Amino acid sequence: MKWLSAGLTFVNLSTVCGLLLGLTGNGLSTINAIFSLVAGAAFAVAAYLGTSDTPWPRRRAAGEPASSPAMRYRRFWLWIIAACFVVFAVRSFCWLLYVDENEWRIQSPNNLGDLALHITLIRNFASGVPLWPDNPIYVASKLRYPAGMDLFNALLYLVGIDLRQGLVWAGLAASVATFYAFYRWAGAFGIAGFLFNGGTAGFQVFKTLKFLDYQGDKTIAWKSIALTMFVTQRGLLYAIPACLLMLWYWRDKFFRKNAQDRHLGSLPFWAELSLYASMPLFHVHTFLALSAVLVCLFVCGDSAIRKHVATLTAAAFLPAAFFVWMVSDNFRAGTILRPHLGWVMSDPGFGRSNLFRFWFENFGIFIPLAFCLLTICAWRVWKANFKLNQKLAGQISFLLPAFGIFVSGLLFRFAPWNWDNLKLMIWAYFLVLPFLWNDLIARWSLPIRILVCLALFGSGFVSIFGGLAAGRPGFGLIDRAELDAVGAAVRTLPVEARFAAYPTYDHPLLLQGRKVVMGYTGHLWTEGFKDWDMTENRLRDLMQGKGDWRAIARAFRVRYIFWGREEKTNYPQSTRPWETTAPPVASGPWGAIYDVDQIQ
Repeated sequence: MKWLSAGLTFVNLSTVCGLLLGLTGNGLSTINAIFSLVAGAAFAVAAYLGTSDTPWPRRRAAGEPASSPAMRYRRFWLWIIAACFVVFAVRSFCWLLYVDENEWRIQSPNNLGDLALHITLIRNFASGVPLWPDNPIYVASKLRYPAGMDLFNALLYLVGIDLRQGLVWAGLAASVATFYAFYRWAGAFGIAGFLFNGGTAGFQVFKTLKFLDYQGDKTIAWKSIALTMFVTQRGLLYAIPACLLMLWYWRDKFFRKNAQDRHLGSLPFWAELSLYASMPLFHVHTFLALSAVLVCLFVCGDSAIRKHVATLTAAAFLPAAFFVWMVSDNFRAGTILRPHLGWVMSDPGFGRSNLFRFWFENFGIFIPLAFCLLTICAWRVWKANFKLNQKLAGQISFLLPAFGIFVSGLLFRFAPWNWDNLKLMIWAYFLVLPFLWNDLIARWSLPIRILVCLALFGSGFVSIFGGLAAGRPGFGLIDRAELDAVGAAVRTLPVEARFAAYPTYDHPLLLQGRKVVMGYTGHLWTEGFKDWDMTENRLRDLMQGKGDWRAIARAFRVRYIFWGREEKTNYPQSTRPWETTAPPVASGPWGAIYDVDQIQ
């Protein structure tokens, strides 16, 4: 865990240093980026030296020799799963964003809108705008997004690392970190659980004889975590390995069988604090999951555990509140917690009239197995006749927050889109995995173990490889010549200027990191904006040249009007009055840009 601790600390504190320097220096610069990365590397060395990782082999604890058939069997399956993980990581991230003749293309259809937004944020950060920046995709709002990973990639971009290469290498490095973190948290079973999650949808392969992403169907809620979340939601590239590192550390520190060894595997307190307190900058829902685990550790632990948890949460309160304040538009974004019964079961796109069919199709036998495990562990606690201030078993201390997280996802809505509850609910799944194997499935005979694993992971295996194959030959994002020409045209224009343009995720202005009145409406909805339809109507009037379009431009604080391919297609009836009243500051085959402030 020494290298994992060092790598995550490097990403974490490089990003935090860059943010603080950007706040005090009115934006990022190359000097700021170099200093931030050097400081992050120094902290990484300190974390490496301070992390004590003496392995605690399960085979020795069980009295099992290293060369036993059981150990060789486990290693065989580990290597098989590792090979599958390599195929997934290489296919997903080496072709994350690539050049095909004169076009930028994306491998995953799930990632078209998401990656375009991340490119917008990376280039916006790197342009030198004051931090925390105005929202580049919506007027009159600060950025409402936990964009820590995009800020880190902006630092890499500023020191000369190509944008595409930075995205690819960040994805590959995160894949290695995630693989190792899952291995230490839940073994090969945990890696398979991450890579091949699924219910029963993938078993349609026996009917169609085709490898497809059956879980990608619109009616399936429990989609492939690897394909639809890890690849697309870049905050999880950091949040998953960082959270697993802390979970492993708490389990290792508080529940190691040999009391004299509980100091082993330790993580420096300052590193633990920085990983936990800064998590809202990268992924708010993972921060909520970690907080739920800490609450249960406090309730289920003894005085030593409670003292550690209280110290950690007290020290993290102010910095964590600061990061939440920042990514929520100074708390103006409104609460993400609202009562909503049933998760997506009431959604006509996901719901089923048959409740049993919904749960079985999405989760298969996982839910019954998890409840069976929880019941067994609770029964053991009941039989033990525990007393107040007596530490409960490690299993129940982690299964309780898993149960609480999952039930909360069924009772409340933690995001504007109900499906996004999975950003939190996946942690209930991850928390259960190591105990599901060690305390339940591993105790059964080999044939039963094989059948159970096939039932748990067979659908996900089909879906993930079907999804990877379905990405050929990729999906077009934008013409390279158009993007470069627009970039050259806006290079001399103020980075704080806002443009009026057609709202779409792949607009060349956005892919150059420039601010527009509004971007893709799907992104606005997921960020919690409710009045974007009114803004869209007024923007349409402006771009059509209707009424007092100058007053609309002033209300939106528009400096430039962009008239290009998308605008010609979507506003064909526009009278374009600015062409005779505002001087063009740039023009070309891609279109033209007009300076509204210079209206004659």
